[in-house]
Amino acid sequence: MNECKMLCIFLLCISTGKLLADVPTDYYTEATGKTGVALKSVLHDIIANHKRYSYKKVWDILQETDEDPNNTNNLILIYSQQSLPKSQHGGNIGEWNREHTWPKSHGFSQAGWPAYTDVHHLRPSLVTVNTARGILDFDNGGNKILPEAPLVQYDNDSWEVPNEIKGDIARGIFYMAVRYEGTVDNEPDLEITDNVNESQPNVTKIGKLATLLEWHIQDPPNEQELLRNDKIFEWQGNRNPFIDHPEYVANIWQSDFHNSASSNSSNNATYDDGFDAGKQACISNPISCGIIVLNDNDCIANYSLAGQLHVPCVSVPDVFGGTTIYDIKMNQQAGAFTFDLDIGSVKPK
Repeated sequence: MNECKMLCIFLLCISTGKLLADVPTDYYTEATGKTGVALKSVLHDIIANHKRYSYKKVWDILQETDEDPNNTNNLILIYSQQSLPKSQHGGNIGEWNREHTWPKSHGFSQAGWPAYTDVHHLRPSLVTVNTARGILDFDNGGNKILPEAPLVQYDNDSWEVPNEIKGDIARGIFYMAVRYEGTVDNEPDLEITDNVNESQPNVTKIGKLATLLEWHIQDPPNEQELLRNDKIFEWQGNRNPFIDHPEYVANIWQSDFHNSASSNSSNNATYDDGFDAGKQACISNPISCGIIVLNDNDCIANYSLAGQLHVPCVSVPDVFGGTTIYDIKMNQQAGAFTFDLDIGSVKPK
């Protein structure tokens, strides 16, 4: 799917608000007009105190939430995206088991804790694929490939999922970081970090924020994800807000993306297009950087050192509150660069 088409689908999801989702009319009333910490707090209050089930019951729930739309006897496995009989579950090779996309060792190792059995982040996965993922953070790249899940790429510290589920994974992680705020016993404060090495056993963090934000935009909610949200709502009594309202992601984490940044002098960027350039922010990994451009539209320029000019100027008003996104891919070299908005060129300064 080309990026223009993905963007159109993403805007369609936002403009309709829910598409096929069966969202109660007043479910998000308290979130109206809020952003940042205030929005995160309100959403937490909305989705907290969901109905809990035993870990054994999760076998049955996943058979409904992840049912294969083309074969009701099967379900779709999350990382391999293959269809497997619902009855073929357990702990043996060739069977599917219950994958915690937010690893349970990262804050909730006890089966009786709410996060342990929260279906919003639980997915069916082949036993061998689940084992290979382990507690790896989510990020792009990796030189290892699994025959059982050939579209997955991974290495010693990160796990990249297939394109068609990148947004699903990201929104599940965003849900967990809002649902669990550490305000109740047996509910840890789960946070998303922009590193891939902080997320170790017994640390209540997972990465990588910049990548998950990218995946969220790249792969907007589709009909199947909306339907899954509805089904979990019927079971648990709470919804994933970021499926119903994808714009909430930017409203909460956009500032974090820049405020948690550290400058990197080897990757400074300048502009020669007649407007003032704002601060440049490299988020932990200098290959993932952002620049706030202080022009009339308060543009956000996103670029990578790994490629050429990618997309010129694309306006996404419903996603970033009236801003314009410049998605720029820089040359793979250090130093200063200039970007000319009129001709859409990127060159070393």
